[in-house]
Order: sequence, then structure tokens, then C-alpha cells
Amino acid sequence: MHKAKLQLLGAMGIFGTIGIFVKYIPLPSATIAFVRGLLGVAFLLLIMLLTKQKPDKQAIRKNLLILCISGAAIGFNWILLFESYKHTTVATATVCYYLAPLFLLLASPLLGEKLTAKKITCISAALVGMVFVSGVTQGPLPTAYELKGILLGVGAAILYAGVMFLNKKLSPIGAYDKTVLQLGAAAAVLLPYLLLTQTFALPALTGIQWGLLLIVGIVHTGIAYWLYFGSMKNLPAETIALFSYLDPVLAILLSAFLLGEPMTVSGVIGTVLILGSALYSEFPAKK
Repeated sequence: MHKAKLQLLGAMGIFGTIGIFVKYIPLPSATIAFVRGLLGVAFLLLIMLLTKQKPDKQAIRKNLLILCISGAAIGFNWILLFESYKHTTVATATVCYYLAPLFLLLASPLLGEKLTAKKITCISAALVGMVFVSGVTQGPLPTAYELKGILLGVGAAILYAGVMFLNKKLSPIGAYDKTVLQLGAAAAVLLPYLLLTQTFALPALTGIQWGLLLIVGIVHTGIAYWLYFGSMKNLPAETIALFSYLDPVLAILLSAFLLGEPMTVSGVIGTVLILGSALYSEFPAKK
């Protein structure tokens, strides 16, 4: 149990720093997303090979269509999130992205679940939080550039909520099989997108910038997912849900203290409302 918690903490710590790295990679967001998916798949396949984990071909065939669709959604979700980092602060983009669990709550009737008073309260609190994060409560409206970053973050959240929705429709399948297929589908969909939009050409990067790109692909994708899935077997769902929110908290703190990005009182209130309601929604009501 102790080892599993350390693994999960490590994964969340890595996920929470991705915005810092992406911010300094001078490449189109689609290119970064493609490289991330490609390197992530390569690393996880290597782990499966070294640990002698064989893919479950029957489970893969049964879930192939959903895995491909959700993988495509992951790819475009990354593009929107990375582009959001470029237009607004890492903190704001991260908070907008964590609206995803609330969007999934809105879709709960499609899963045969009731839209309870608790869910409605969480969604309402998050929407109020979004108003505070946007900055409209503190005088002038955000600039068009800043507003674009907020909308891109919300768009990324909608796509990720779609991924979570589709994952609930999957038949039983191993975590590694699922992730390798989804990351592979993300890379496969992004390649023609890059070629069609002519954003595939890599500009001359410095050694440091190449290093950042490799870290995003290997560390933030391959190693982070490896630690994440390695921890899930030995931890209850409530612990995983609670620890998962270390990711946005760390991203927000790094945004403020490392990048020096401003965090207003309005932004803090909105962050607490969104993350608090999302976290609260993860836990079942007490009987």
C-alpha cells in the first residue's frame, strides 16, 4: 500500500509539471501532442516487453472501435490543452481542464445514472467558479487572447470528459492494453492532421528544447502512466481520486512560484470552487 501511494504521488507530481515544459517548447501544439503519443506508446510497449505482459487480443478486438475513437479524442484534447497553455497561464488552463469531471456528471443520464441534487450542486459550484476564473468579477473583461486560452482549456475538458464517458463503455480490458491502443490511436490520427495542416516540419530546436520534448514524451507520458497504472491495483478508488487532485494543485503552485504567473483573489476563489466541486463529486454519498 505504501509503495502504491508513492507511485501514485510520483505520477501526479509528473502530470502536474507538464504545463511548465510545454510552455517552453516552440512547436505547434499538434506536433507536441503527436510526439507525446508516439514516445508514450514506445515506452509502454517496452515496459510490457520487459515485464512479459502479453496483450489480450480478444479484449482488444472487442473494444477496438471505442479505443480508436477515444484515442482520437485524447489527441485533439492534448492539442487544445497545449494551445491553452500558450494563450493563458498554466494555472488558468489547468483549472479549466479540470471541469472535465463536471461535464461527465452532466452526461450521467446517458449512462443510465440519475442527475442527483449532489451532482447539480457540484456542477453549479463549478460554473460559478468558472466565472471567477475568467476574471469578469474583477473589473475589465479578459483580453481576446486570454479568453481564447480559457475557451481552449474548456474545449480540452469537454474532449477529456468524452474520453472518460467512452471508457465507461469499455468491456473489461487491461490498463496497459487500453492505454497503448489509445495513445497509438492519438498519434495515428494526429499524423494526417499534421500533414494536412503543414505543421509537421520541426524547426531548428536547441539541445534544451529537444530535451524538453523528450521529457514530455517519455517522462510525462510513458513513465507517468507506468507509475499510475502500477499503483491502481493496490489502492481504493477514493484514494486514487483524492491523490489525482495533487496534479492541478501542483500545476497552479508552479505557475505562481516558478513561472511568476499572476494569481488573483478571483482566480483563487474560482480554483477552490472548481477543484473542490470536482473532488467532492468523486466520492459516494454516505448512507
